Amino acid sequence: MLNSYQELTVWKKSIELVTEIYSLTNLFPKAEIYGITSQMRRSAISIPSNIAEGYTRKHLQEYIQFIRIAFGSSAELETQLIISKKLGFAPLEKFEKSERLLIEVKKMLNKMVASLMAKL
Repeated sequence: MLNSYQELTVWKKSIELVTEIYSLTNLFPKAEIYGITSQMRRSAISIPSNIAEGYTRKHLQEYIQFIRIAFGSSAELETQLIISKKLGFAPLEKFEKSERLLIEVKKMLNKMVASLMAKL
């Protein structure tokens, strides 16, 4: 049994994703600070935040709902990465680590929902 959401691998990976998104968006045009930069940072932050909030809930169904919200935020972030990549806001190779981490986190969230649903 875990003592804290901070022990969850998916939470740790999503924190790593947040820091990577901040590094990536620092390369974006300054004109985008209130546009896609802000959106991407909020989407990224939402992932570990919802994992943490869901973990602290007392009901399994609420926990599952928060993990689904985190997954939704990961889809938002994926879309924003695609858009910023197409707009050439940073060199293509600078997107690689964020994209890899995002894929990992999405897979973990999917498995987590399936595992929690099996407990219902």
